[in-house]
Amino acid sequence: LVMAPTRELAVQIQSEAERFGRRLGVYSVCVYGGAPRGPQLRELRALCHLVVGTPGRLNDYLEGGELKLDYCKNLVLDEADRMLDMGFEPQIRTLIKAIPRDRQTMMF
Repeated sequence: LVMAPTRELAVQIQSEAERFGRRLGVYSVCVYGGAPRGPQLRELRALCHLVVGTPGRLNDYLEGGELKLDYCKNLVLDEADRMLDMGFEPQIRTLIKAIPRDRQTMMF
């Protein structure tokens, strides 16, 4: 799971994930607010190894039961300080609680 503070950064991360992951068979999906939920949800329900998104939209899917993080092994908080400055701390805490404790957490 990769969290980013803005949709622009999330889309940029997703683009790089696709570029590197395609040859390795690693499938990723990007979810963020301001875009229709339907297409994002369809991609989220399909086979994916990596989820990139903004805390708000990720939290929406988690609270709706549409995002399961039981098997998440890695958590990346990109621009963690900016996400906290933007007021995403409650959403980040909720998402972290849903991920197993034996995860690897990286903050940039």
